[in-house]
Amino acid sequence: MKKYIFLLIAISTYTLKIAPAQDCYHLIWADEFNNEGKPSSENWSYDLGASGWGNNELQEYTNSSLNSYVEDGKLIITAIKQNNKWTSARLVTKNKADFLYGRMEIRAKLPAGTGTWPAIWMLPTDWEYGNWPASGEIDIMEHVGFDPGNVHATVHTGAYNGSLGTQVGKSIQVPDFDTAFHTYSIEWTKDKIDAFLDNEKYFTFENDHSGNTDTWPFDKKFHFILNIAMGGNWGGQQGVDPELSKLSMEVDYVRVYAQDDKPVISGNSVAKPGETLTFELPFTSGASYTWNLPEDARIQNGAGSHHITAIWGKTSGKVNATIVKPCGQVTAQPFEVTIK
Repeated sequence: MKKYIFLLIAISTYTLKIAPAQDCYHLIWADEFNNEGKPSSENWSYDLGASGWGNNELQEYTNSSLNSYVEDGKLIITAIKQNNKWTSARLVTKNKADFLYGRMEIRAKLPAGTGTWPAIWMLPTDWEYGNWPASGEIDIMEHVGFDPGNVHATVHTGAYNGSLGTQVGKSIQVPDFDTAFHTYSIEWTKDKIDAFLDNEKYFTFENDHSGNTDTWPFDKKFHFILNIAMGGNWGGQQGVDPELSKLSMEVDYVRVYAQDDKPVISGNSVAKPGETLTFELPFTSGASYTWNLPEDARIQNGAGSHHITAIWGKTSGKVNATIVKPCGQVTAQPFEVTIK
């Protein structure tokens, strides 16, 4: 969320509809906000204070139930102006829910108004590569009220960051950002970070695999931050509407999915030359399967399916397979067959 000059540089961008996360991921953590009252202390802590937060922001962050509470299955973060001073809330999962890679999915409705700056983002938990921006920042969603409906996904690193005006990101239009809930998410792997709006991919930041942490510090654990800032270097570029006195961001859920483990092939691990063997992978609806056998073995039946029979050859070797699902390709663990 730290910004100075907002310059968007799209290193690699695509637009692609994807299937729901469950097709290639499994749920490992979530807060569905089913309690009432204060947010769960098992999941959330508070950043507190009125230091400007590196951006000349106006608000003081508190842990007051006036600024953050759970009601009717939603987390409500509220910025309030009293006596010409703003208070708000900044909730964090640091040291309670920290993650390395996965699909992070947040469904939220955003506030409107010039001067508002709501954000759903992630920072490193241990800052192992140094202070900001050296250890990185992942902005899943940012919105500034003077530019209504223009939602941003951005990353910051030592080489690409707001202080240099070189941060990398992309924006997408969300006309009903303040009247409807939308799902803001990223899929973060060792190779790239993809950003999505309602399962539509609109931004990709790729690991250059140079080993330089200035360009890719995203191999350490990060945690969530949910907040509303008021004013600041970016949010306050056109001032703060003097008529504003109370506004909220509503969060329906925060969910984290991990990529499925490599599928396991079952079958005959010991064979005689020329024997007919069977091999099987877990069935996935809508998926296609590609099998690879040693040169002297051949598929007899079931090519393209999750279950094959094969005539084995004269040598030991490995059975390999890939599954192409609606959301991507998964490679199975190699299966060893030994000639007896």
